[in-house]
Amino acid sequence: MPTDPAAAHTLACLLRPRLAARASEHDLSGSFPTEDFEELRAHGLLGLMAPARLGGCGASFADYAAVAAELASGAGSTALIFNMHASVTGALAHLPEELVRELGAPEDFAAVRDRVLSGAAEGALYAVAMSERGAGSRLSRLATRYRRVGEGFHITGSKAFVSGAGHADAYLVAARDAEAGETADSREAAVSYFLVPGERGVRVEPTWDSMGMRATGSHDLHLDAEVGPEALLGGVEGLSVLMAEVMPQWLVASYAAVYAGVARAAVQEGAAHLRARDLHTLPAVRARMGRADAAVAGAELVVTEAARRVAEAPGTPETNRWVWRAKMVAGDTAAEVASSMLEAAGTSATRRGHPLERIYRDARCGALQPATSDVCADWLGVAALDGDPDRDAQVPRW
Repeated sequence: MPTDPAAAHTLACLLRPRLAARASEHDLSGSFPTEDFEELRAHGLLGLMAPARLGGCGASFADYAAVAAELASGAGSTALIFNMHASVTGALAHLPEELVRELGAPEDFAAVRDRVLSGAAEGALYAVAMSERGAGSRLSRLATRYRRVGEGFHITGSKAFVSGAGHADAYLVAARDAEAGETADSREAAVSYFLVPGERGVRVEPTWDSMGMRATGSHDLHLDAEVGPEALLGGVEGLSVLMAEVMPQWLVASYAAVYAGVARAAVQEGAAHLRARDLHTLPAVRARMGRADAAVAGAELVVTEAARRVAEAPGTPETNRWVWRAKMVAGDTAAEVASSMLEAAGTSATRRGHPLERIYRDARCGALQPATSDVCADWLGVAALDGDPDRDAQVPRW
């Protein structure tokens, strides 16, 4: 098992070809990559974000980005599920202590947090249940509700796009206070996060049959669950929108590393296909390859810079601008490069089962996942015009 982030990255590099060898089968059948996660679990990678004192690797966001990109160059769906898991563990591990104190977290917060992170180090898999049909990932529009029942909470509602649904040990659920008012400000302030055990009042509806990222098993999730007070993330209600603004890397840029890896896979598979068919000698094909290589290298640099800034100066305005840049650039680059490589490869690469065909479909999802490229561009535009991108939009970001 890796004991530090560098060892975890080396391990991800070694696992990459094994993930790639299984990716086509899981894509064709739309099946969850069980073997992939058995390996990630056995090798301790689910504990990447957990601190070393709890048996994890103590990774920073920059360390996560490097590992996620490597996994994604092997199997995009596997890396995307891993991203959701890391979003839970990373947000908990990196939640600023001063913010916890300011919000008045209960005395047992640290013990609850450590229990969740220790679980990851021991092999627990966590998933994110935030998006809903008709609302997407906009927290202020969520229909899932929670009510206080004794010392705990009763959560009811339905979620969509829950990657790893049915395979996670617990789900990070965003829900609105059922007793809150209906003004825009109150809707945002009333949204809280809960970590709901997978066996407690949770039902999976197998709805996932998508164009890309087919092996993520992102089915619908129906909740009618009673949980104890320890399930409330941070021990504080109304934390969700604040975390989205303070730690946008986990809701925005963590996807970026995945799609940078998918873009790199498109170039690698494209080169292999072109060489095998002696198409690599054509000047037009070489030009496509050159542009694709440069585009991917540029996207990787943007993602790396954003990840470095998150690790060194989290939450600053300039860091957050890089976070949104990374998501937009990675998603757009993956789609553009995969399309170009498929065109260079020709019709034979469009057959189901061909790696480029799968990668093309996976890559096309990058610009569509929240925050979408259009939303990222608008956020960046407001910031470039000296506005407040979290406050000046006509429609609330979250």
